Amino acid sequence: MSKKLTAAYSEASIKVLKGLEPVKQRPGMYTRTENPLHIIQEVIDNASDEALGGYGRQISVTLHADSSVSVEDDGRGIPFGLHPDEGVPVVEIVFTRLHAGGKFDKAAGGAYTFSGGLHGVGVSVTNALSNRLDVTVWREGKVATLGFANGDVAQALEVRPQTSAERSNKKSGTRVTAWPNTKYFDSPNFPIAELQRLLRSKAVLLPGVEVVLLNEKNGERLSWRYEDGLRGYLLEGLAGSDTLIPLFEGEHAADSSRNGEESFADGEGAAWVVAWSEEGPLLRESYVNLIPTPAGGTHESGLRDGLFQAVKSFVELHNLQPKGVKLLAEDVFARVSFVLSAKVLDPQFQGQIKERLNSRDAVRLVSACTRPALELWLNHHVEHGKKLADLVIKQAQARTRAGQKVEKRKSSGVAVLPGKLTDCESTDITRNELFLVEGDSAGGSAKMGRDKEFQAILPLRGKVLNTWETERDRLFANNEVHDIAVAIGVDPHGRDDKVDLSNLRYGKICILSDADVDGSHIQVLLLTLFFRHFPQLIDLGHICVARPPLFRVDAPGRSTKSGGKKPEQKIYALDAGELEAILDKLRKDGVRDTQWAISRFKGLGEMSAEQLWETTMNPDTRRLMPILLGDLDTEATTGMMNMLMGKGEAAARRGWLEERGNLVEVDI
Repeated sequence: MSKKLTAAYSEASIKVLKGLEPVKQRPGMYTRTENPLHIIQEVIDNASDEALGGYGRQISVTLHADSSVSVEDDGRGIPFGLHPDEGVPVVEIVFTRLHAGGKFDKAAGGAYTFSGGLHGVGVSVTNALSNRLDVTVWREGKVATLGFANGDVAQALEVRPQTSAERSNKKSGTRVTAWPNTKYFDSPNFPIAELQRLLRSKAVLLPGVEVVLLNEKNGERLSWRYEDGLRGYLLEGLAGSDTLIPLFEGEHAADSSRNGEESFADGEGAAWVVAWSEEGPLLRESYVNLIPTPAGGTHESGLRDGLFQAVKSFVELHNLQPKGVKLLAEDVFARVSFVLSAKVLDPQFQGQIKERLNSRDAVRLVSACTRPALELWLNHHVEHGKKLADLVIKQAQARTRAGQKVEKRKSSGVAVLPGKLTDCESTDITRNELFLVEGDSAGGSAKMGRDKEFQAILPLRGKVLNTWETERDRLFANNEVHDIAVAIGVDPHGRDDKVDLSNLRYGKICILSDADVDGSHIQVLLLTLFFRHFPQLIDLGHICVARPPLFRVDAPGRSTKSGGKKPEQKIYALDAGELEAILDKLRKDGVRDTQWAISRFKGLGEMSAEQLWETTMNPDTRRLMPILLGDLDTEATTGMMNMLMGKGEAAARRGWLEERGNLVEVDI
């Protein structure tokens, strides 16, 4: 006989993690845990930000024989005087407090106008995940030393005058030596090749700055210094591969005094070098404020858009486009190699490890930098432009032929598509998306706002049937379920069935419902349908949930502290938490509470086609959540779904709600 254990839930159950404890308990939230490279990269990024600001000419990284790593720069040195509010040495605060740093103040007179550090957690994470960490600072004729053990101060701050040799050399800067704690990482070893690539890229992005790597274990010393920056780096990476036309390179920074650039802060912009080749490997690297973004992001989307619009304009101007051929951005981008370095005043990254840029304005910023420059270059070098146009047209023709082959294979035995389905023009399954939209009103906005090239819309009337206990041969008795199955082109099946997915018509099937309780209910019913009767679509990553905003903030035009001007903005928030973060940022920009207006969307039907596209359907700016099984295995997930959706499980649901109902936020 099993005994049900009940844990007491009281005020004492709430634990508050202080200092660096959140990092130690959940290191994966703050860094990559495969190896210690990323926590050392945080220190390297700080040194790079000094050089980016013009305060350093050398960055040295040393791999010591005792497995520690030192990073030394010749920048200004971290201040070590007492903080005016905290009464603690500033250098101690930097290494022991989360969300403390010199990069929050982006004003023209701030310590760092453009930087990769954003959240003030970088080197404090390094400290938290190290057995030992020593800091030495040379600043204003003095030397300060400080030591930590497991994130706590082990050697109090000591300050002494610099030696005569140090004073004569005007020595300044910071040296950080860390001994990573191996218990937090899968492997204690540094990936040397990845570290070398990181340091080389810093040298590329900081022309004239020397970056040194010294390995005491084998005595190897490597040094990088690039005077020609991005161009030399790309050519080195292409390893002698033939390029179709000369490299397209340039650099542009926004100036608020120029027409059309008032919405960007002074100095925001990009530097780039782009190569097209007919064959061979491609090199694609991007950076934001010197931070590598291996997962890309909105700045890469801006480059893609700028190149596409410029080439498309050239093709149309010179009447080069064959009849029946439609150019897409992927045709221009298919054979592109590039190195892109963007400067963004207040970048928003996806997660603390900053592998992907999410700032929506970066699309427009980089596109506005690259499109005019490439249009001008192509029209000054018409022969090169025609060569590029020929390559792009060939890519478009090959894509069209591939789509026709897929269509021919699917032509026999396909059911008649539902009449209310507004289909897309493309037959490329990897690009096509189907939006299952709640209600005819929202469906109308989605039809007008979509990209008809690759986005299809299927409006759903009312709430979908709870299909958890519906027999498979009775599914099609429900019109909505029938239309969904026919539209996607796949028959209902089990998890272990052999199912023919060759007729699948869309690579992404996106559930789009209101951002309220009813919308969440519709999401659950549709996810129940797919989990129960189309499980292999979930396993293969085809099912997603679109996340429309719940609030809109109409913010007034304003001047930024850095001298730029921001026009009136419509800023969207998914939920109350994100809304509060937006309002906090507006207050920091000097906007008073009475100057903005907040609207709450009652449903998708209230949103215009343009708003729906910008916030929910545009691949460059939307939030799309892929559906995965998560930590539970299939059997456990099935048991949970049965308890939640089964008709005979009312008692189990009631017990579950009594136990967990206090965790739910009610939307009234």
